[in-house]
Amino acid sequence: MKEDRSVGVIGLGYVGLPLALGLTEAGLNILGMDASASRVDELNAGHSPIDDIDDARLGAALKSGFRVMGPDPAELSRMDAVIVCVPTPITQSKDPDLAPVLSAAGLVSSGLRAGQLVVLQSTTFPGTTTGPFREVLEKSGLVAGRDFDLAFAPERVNPGDPASSGRLVPRLVGGITPDATARARRLFENINATVIPLSSPDTAEMAKLLENVFRNINIAFVNQLALLCERMGLDVWEVIDAAATKPFGFMAFRPGPGVGGHCIPVDPYYLSWRAREFDFVERFIELAGDINLTMPRHVVDLTADALNERGRALKGARVGVVGVAFKPDVQDARNTPASDVLAQLAARGADVRFHDPLVAELKDSAGVVRTSISFEELMSGSDVLVILTPHKSLDWTAIFDRADLIVDTVNSSRGRVKRANQVLRLGAGWASPDAV
Repeated sequence: MKEDRSVGVIGLGYVGLPLALGLTEAGLNILGMDASASRVDELNAGHSPIDDIDDARLGAALKSGFRVMGPDPAELSRMDAVIVCVPTPITQSKDPDLAPVLSAAGLVSSGLRAGQLVVLQSTTFPGTTTGPFREVLEKSGLVAGRDFDLAFAPERVNPGDPASSGRLVPRLVGGITPDATARARRLFENINATVIPLSSPDTAEMAKLLENVFRNINIAFVNQLALLCERMGLDVWEVIDAAATKPFGFMAFRPGPGVGGHCIPVDPYYLSWRAREFDFVERFIELAGDINLTMPRHVVDLTADALNERGRALKGARVGVVGVAFKPDVQDARNTPASDVLAQLAARGADVRFHDPLVAELKDSAGVVRTSISFEELMSGSDVLVILTPHKSLDWTAIFDRADLIVDTVNSSRGRVKRANQVLRLGAGWASPDAV
């Protein structure tokens, strides 16, 4: 059986870079490629652009032979295997955008040689690997399953959690032939303790979508529950914590200002789009996506309500937003709900600024580029603070001691002393004074 010892990794972001370093550390000869010249320069200078990889680990990999370069079909042709880890975004109309995947396939096709293994890792709809991705590869004149092996092995990376790209997270692989599956399995066994073979790339693609759509649907449900609890005068956070005491049959999800990142706001639309090709309208999945998309508007409404309680209008108010990354403790702001919150606050006449210790600049959904101000500027120059992303590095004691009015969308006020009518909580209403 062929053992693949040299591997090209296309796309060196939050998925491709940890993969490339893991394979390098396992003793394989790894070539990383990225279409961004600035990303290539940054990596070759020893600077990691993602939270999960520190500069020391990157530097050690470079010293041990990890190579980084721009697109080069000739160099890829020398590899035993090629793994594609590029983004899979959606269009403005929420249709799948396979341009990055097909561009990567074109790069591989230009240098594809008989005997290579090609693995797609980017999250996409069932039928991508065996359909458009394969079609571009076969423009080389080689045929998948006869001249080269082809498989899909989805990523399971959780940004901000380095363990999610470690050995203990099981890997799924599905090849277009049993030999391709077995070959991909052997490759990933270099870095994953458990590699689970599946019957086809389509099955692996659907399994990955199920993981993320499951989360999106449950987040939508608790967001709806939060709105109901507000009307009923209940605390959704207390309700969820109570339900979570059941040791079986329940998994806790929590509400927030919306969903963001590389997968949860995107993947449901890949599945619903594919379903329509089979004359199957997936209203349930699309409804969940729509619910989560409405949460930024609700945050803006809560901000207006909080100001109204003080006899102030949202128009003309100085609104300080705390945190704009899509999740705590990462510098990633892709698809962050903060972009909608900022734009909608500004559209209603508020003077909006934000502070995020990890995100220096953010383009809101109206196209306005905003720069993070200092923490002190935010604290001293805001009529109301809106907490969207609770980074651990923020000075939470100062926030709750000094801020006169707070809209808390993520339950960051839990366990803190609060003054009367100081904190309006998403899903719970006004926090009781001196509650701990």
